[in-house]
Amino acid sequence: MKLPVTSTVIAGLGSNLGDRFYALGRAMEFIKEEAGEITAASSVWETEPWGFDTDELFLNMVVIIETPLTPARLMQLFRSIEGRMGRKRSGGGKYESRVIDLDILFWEDRVITLPALEVPHPKIASRRFVLEPLAEVAPEVVHPVTGITVAEMLQQCDDRSDVRLSARQL
Repeated sequence: MKLPVTSTVIAGLGSNLGDRFYALGRAMEFIKEEAGEITAASSVWETEPWGFDTDELFLNMVVIIETPLTPARLMQLFRSIEGRMGRKRSGGGKYESRVIDLDILFWEDRVITLPALEVPHPKIASRRFVLEPLAEVAPEVVHPVTGITVAEMLQQCDDRSDVRLSARQL
């Protein structure tokens, strides 16, 4: 299947180690330089960790990217950016603190299953820290499997963790 010249991709960014604002800003610079144009960016949200315990709060946001890259290549680029920014993965699939985390949330209306990539992201509907910034920039996006909009997913989300707009913004 031939991809269009560019695809619209929604990505999530998160950081809870070091200078979190710098990490988000630097990741956006890398994305602009290497992945394509960022056409929209949410506010920065401060959130409790999800899936593990740590004292460091996360900063999370969502960006919309117009990219000529394939899904596999964008995922490779995201892992490369994470590594260049100092993220170390301990392996084993455990949740842990990180300098930067980059996830592909949606790729237009496509369903993608590759060895290291599942799109739409399989945990979107259960994560308030993703849904709040996502609803800010793309409330009408429809999940291609469930048929539910982002706004509806946020209304139905059972996650009650603390997610609030950060006092500081990029």
